[in-house]
Amino acid sequence: MRILAIHSDFIEFEAKKQAIKQPEELKNKKERVEECVVFFISVEEGDESNKESIVDKAIENIKDISDKVKEKNIVLYPFVHLTSKPSKPDFAVSVMVMLEEKLKGDFTVHRSPFGWYKAFDIKAKGHPLSELSREFTVDSAEKKDDETDSMKKERKLTSYWHILSPDGQLHEVGSFNYSKHEKLKKLAFYEKEKSRAVREEPPHVALMKKLEMVDYEPASDGGNLRYYPKGRLVKKLLEAYVTQRVVEYGGVEVETPIMYNMQHPTLSKYLQRFPARQYQIESDRKRYFLRFAACFGQFLIAHDATISYRHLPLKLYELTRYSFRREQSGELTGLRRLRAFTMPDCHALVADMDQAMSEYNKRFDLALDVLDSCGLEKTDIEMALRTTKDFYEKNKDFIVALVKKLGKPILLEMWDERIFYFVLKYEFNFVDNLDKASALSTDQIDIENGERYDIRFTDKDNSQKHPLILHLSPSGAIERVIYALLEKAAFMQKAGKQGMLPIWLNPTQVRVIPVAEDHFEHARKVAESIRKEGIRADFDDRTLNVGKKIREAEIEWCSTIIVIGDKEKESGKLPVRIRGEKDLVAMEFSEICNYIKSRTKGMPFEQLSLPFELSRRPIFVG
Repeated sequence: MRILAIHSDFIEFEAKKQAIKQPEELKNKKERVEECVVFFISVEEGDESNKESIVDKAIENIKDISDKVKEKNIVLYPFVHLTSKPSKPDFAVSVMVMLEEKLKGDFTVHRSPFGWYKAFDIKAKGHPLSELSREFTVDSAEKKDDETDSMKKERKLTSYWHILSPDGQLHEVGSFNYSKHEKLKKLAFYEKEKSRAVREEPPHVALMKKLEMVDYEPASDGGNLRYYPKGRLVKKLLEAYVTQRVVEYGGVEVETPIMYNMQHPTLSKYLQRFPARQYQIESDRKRYFLRFAACFGQFLIAHDATISYRHLPLKLYELTRYSFRREQSGELTGLRRLRAFTMPDCHALVADMDQAMSEYNKRFDLALDVLDSCGLEKTDIEMALRTTKDFYEKNKDFIVALVKKLGKPILLEMWDERIFYFVLKYEFNFVDNLDKASALSTDQIDIENGERYDIRFTDKDNSQKHPLILHLSPSGAIERVIYALLEKAAFMQKAGKQGMLPIWLNPTQVRVIPVAEDHFEHARKVAESIRKEGIRADFDDRTLNVGKKIREAEIEWCSTIIVIGDKEKESGKLPVRIRGEKDLVAMEFSEICNYIKSRTKGMPFEQLSLPFELSRRPIFVG
């Protein structure tokens, strides 16, 4: 079944002509309904296997959407055009009738007649929640065995959505002025609709293949990718940088297993508190799950450690290569949402809420700075923050101070009750070219797991206490950072600019191109000298004309391109094409090296694991 819901000022419809041989008998040929949610509904072929199940699922979604917009007046409007596989007409009619009867107790229900061509006028309200869609099947209605308690509760959770501005004012999502905050509006739409399915390929997928970075692996489970040398380099540099920053912050690096016994007493309870689906495997007649975060291993290490208040905050860190979540297949796409991913996880054990908030502030700054250094500025991200009403009211000044640091409004989700292990969570989101939002950095204040895992520290008075735990990923999944950088580049291309990566991440920082064979030796020496300076330089020794070599270097997004002929060989001045700049810049050898080094200072460096000469490189894609 497919549903399109429109929160409307009104809808007016009129039956004009029979669409099937035996349409429903008309009670009202024409009707107008004011202030309502109109549910355009397509009943599908697959729904016929279990009418009761699909009706129950439809009612659940209709109630959820109506509650979100606080509207009790609804219109059920049969609309076959949402699907290419409609059910039989008599079955669809019976579903619409059953929906009407079951909803009458909670709503004022109007139903448009089935089997008629109708003219209609509708006026949508136009706020972020006014147009929502849902798609579900009998299977999705019946099979919830792989859901944790937390996932089931999350589906039924009532959220209150607001926009919180840096001045501390709360605004209704539907009435906020988004004229200067278009991406925030898209985030609000995305979060409210909760639709993670992707119906078209996002631009970064074509780019990751074209740049010979990443590709799908057909021999593996969906959401597990292959990385070519350029993609592996970018991923390795990001991994090294995030780890470097966390260690500088005070992270204590550990390594933990990727699988855990599902019957372990503390783990089995935690699994039910975490909203994620697990991969499960069997070994020696025991059931194990593949980790979806570093929490389990780090918490078990902390449980066995001897900890004093003097050691707090204790910041345990692991870059999990890999973590696993069995995401739904329709949600998997490129680097955005995967089943196997690399997650930097830094948990801080803190003594109390005061220390938690102090540390939370430092980590907030760390996350912003890490993303900025990776090439994602404040203008590229939107923040969502989730908490309970009670925590918000008691700690409003603390929360508003975070928003002021970001310097722009955020999306705030509040709940009446806490169903998760955390009382506060923020996410920095990237909104892509398909208007899908994806979380990058995140941190949480966890008030449950110190006690659940029986982690203890000795306090000043020699008493044993359970710490609070902060859950920080300063960048989010490494793969998702690459996704955001490529989607950002796609936005640049749409604006008529050249797509690019930050120089410190670019596989080729300098491409040296000889004009003709007479210049090969000198060009090679220049490229080798630049390479010895700790710069990723390569040499195009192929027998192609110069124009084609330059075009291919630009297609590869090389940061700088140097063409060497007679003039350059004699003068010592080298014409440098800098990506993103229109004009050539004449530089001496030392100036080229200083230009690259000044833009990569403090960042990790690795040479690309491909031959120096382009003629010796295999082609991985194409």
